[in-house]
Amino acid sequence: MIRDHDGGDDAVAAPDATATVITDHARRRPRLGRLLAWTGAAAVSLALVAGGGVVALLALDRAYPPRTTPSAPASTIVVDHDGRLLTAYTTADGRWRLPADVVSVDPRYLKMLVAYEDRRFHEHAGVDPLATGRAALQALANGRIVSGASTLTMQTARLVEGRPERTLARKLMESGRALQLERRLSKDEILSLYLALAPYGGNLEGVRAASLAYFGREPDRLTIGQAALLVALPQSPEWRRPDRHPEAARTARDRVLDRMVGLRVLTADEAAAGKREEVPTGRLAFPRLAAHASRSAIEARPDERIVRLTIDRDLQAALEALARERTAALGQKLSAAIVVMDAETGSIAARVGSPELLDDARAGHVDMSLAVRSPGSTLKPFIYALAFEAGIAHPETLIEDRPSAFGSYAPKNFDQSFMGTVTAREALRQSLNVPAVKLLDAVGPTRLAVRLADVGVELALPRPEAPTLAIGLGGVGIRLVDLTALYAAFVGGGFAPVPFEVADAPKEPARRLIDPVAAWYVADILAGTPPPANAARHRIAFKTGTSYGYRDAWAIGFDGRHVVGVWVGRPDGAAVPGLVARTAAAPLLFDAFARVSPRRAPLPRAPGGALIATTGTLPPTLVRLGGDGAAGEANTGASRLHFAYPPDGARVSLDAGGIRQPLAWRIEGAGAAVSLLVDGKPVPIPSHRRAGSLTVPQRGFVRLTVIDPTGAADSVTVFVE
Repeated sequence: MIRDHDGGDDAVAAPDATATVITDHARRRPRLGRLLAWTGAAAVSLALVAGGGVVALLALDRAYPPRTTPSAPASTIVVDHDGRLLTAYTTADGRWRLPADVVSVDPRYLKMLVAYEDRRFHEHAGVDPLATGRAALQALANGRIVSGASTLTMQTARLVEGRPERTLARKLMESGRALQLERRLSKDEILSLYLALAPYGGNLEGVRAASLAYFGREPDRLTIGQAALLVALPQSPEWRRPDRHPEAARTARDRVLDRMVGLRVLTADEAAAGKREEVPTGRLAFPRLAAHASRSAIEARPDERIVRLTIDRDLQAALEALARERTAALGQKLSAAIVVMDAETGSIAARVGSPELLDDARAGHVDMSLAVRSPGSTLKPFIYALAFEAGIAHPETLIEDRPSAFGSYAPKNFDQSFMGTVTAREALRQSLNVPAVKLLDAVGPTRLAVRLADVGVELALPRPEAPTLAIGLGGVGIRLVDLTALYAAFVGGGFAPVPFEVADAPKEPARRLIDPVAAWYVADILAGTPPPANAARHRIAFKTGTSYGYRDAWAIGFDGRHVVGVWVGRPDGAAVPGLVARTAAAPLLFDAFARVSPRRAPLPRAPGGALIATTGTLPPTLVRLGGDGAAGEANTGASRLHFAYPPDGARVSLDAGGIRQPLAWRIEGAGAAVSLLVDGKPVPIPSHRRAGSLTVPQRGFVRLTVIDPTGAADSVTVFVE
């Protein structure tokens, strides 16, 4: 007996077992067919819906392509040669929006961020169906929104679009945009956008800006507590700002740490250690290293958001601190500038324009590394180099350091004394003025100025004056960065590099300044210059210079790899009684070099052709500078080598009836073949020629120099009209 579905007894006898099985299959077949039909219809419907969704998404892609870059520009930043931040600037709307990516942040922070915000970030396609369903069920059960369903991709889409409202329509749009972003960008690229744009309170956007402002460090290495705080802040950036609401920030951070323990991202001990960390209660200033160099770079490249310099951040920071320390000890209103340059390439490894940019008392905004100032005696090595190159003198040549007059110009030494007969080596090491002027008189001041101009360094002269002997003692203007590059020629075989500090700027080749032998002679001399008090001997070759009136103190030094230039003085050019280079600039130079290179790089060896000799073994023409002592008696009066025409300082018109005429010249007092130079450049003339003419292509000052084999010389400067 069986019961029917109503529960009554059936009067019909039951069939056998086989019949019963056949009857059950017969009854189930229609139901199975209907189920299969319904399933097929549902599958077709879902396929149609999915296909329609795909078609709609593709159409949306074409009609409304998503942003893959932020709608607002990022902050402009200047980085060092390794990409480390030197200086950052706010955007036009006053936001700190620094670039960041997954490579530049702490991996533990990334792991915590993904675990807390979007655990299935690496599995979903922009929208997480599980999170959406969970959020909907929780909202229905509680009558309010309990948890959100925004994925990191959806949050990134909202940040990229720059629309903060959170309506249902916006949520739907964010979902569509998230799907679009996933089709166009990799997971790392999406995450990098989030890291660059997430809000952290106030005008801070992006994890890099937040890490620098709250912790004073880049986000590449964070503590557990710092990482947890950075995870918590974007969810409610204003209410959790640690500089305004530190307790709320602490509570949010600790909640993240507890969640990480539950998700097994952190151990309980790690979370406890993170909770013990102090929460910052204020904001720190953003880095402002190499402020003057950074400002120059972005002014030259206003459209670039990241400018890379050749500067080394650690060295720059060390030298800026050194400049602040030393100027504070020297006195109020004094400033300092330091330039560190690679002697071979000209790349600038550090450039300090002032001790502190915002120090108004020292005019910190003025970049003294680029200011034109009087160089004092720091041009003397180039005078000696040209004299060595021209065969006028040798390091062991004897020169008289006695009272001398050059027309109305009568130079004196710094201490008002004279040392009598000295070698050129000793005269340069002691920075004696009279020997330097005698050599410059033999070489010609115009020749010096022209030679420097040939390598791109224009000396600042009062217009329309021509170079005079006074330039050898500082009667001219030059920039510290240019002077530093010139000194590199003593290391580079006579070649002066073109300085540069923007890493990807076009590189210009070094230019020949002086002969390699002359360059080595000068380097060898300066390597023996007595160091300042308490400094190690023979560490570097260097030269100091103090300008007239105690306005500028200079020290330029070099080893076999680097050149360092130092300037100390007042930016307004006022005199500073007692400001002497040897006590103000030289100690700063030696301290700077100790930070540049702990070990001294050896200077180049003597090149071929260098004459290693004593005074007694020199050729007769090099034993004593021509015009000194007995030789001087032979070159006085009418027999002295000199220009008979044109006279020094004359204005000569070469236009005759609209036709350009050559410049005539004539010399007297020469007893052998002579060499004629025009603006420092040799002009071929027939042997024993004493008169002639030469073509002067343009209007302006022209310097004529004549030199005979004994070293006697004369120069005149005329203005050609």
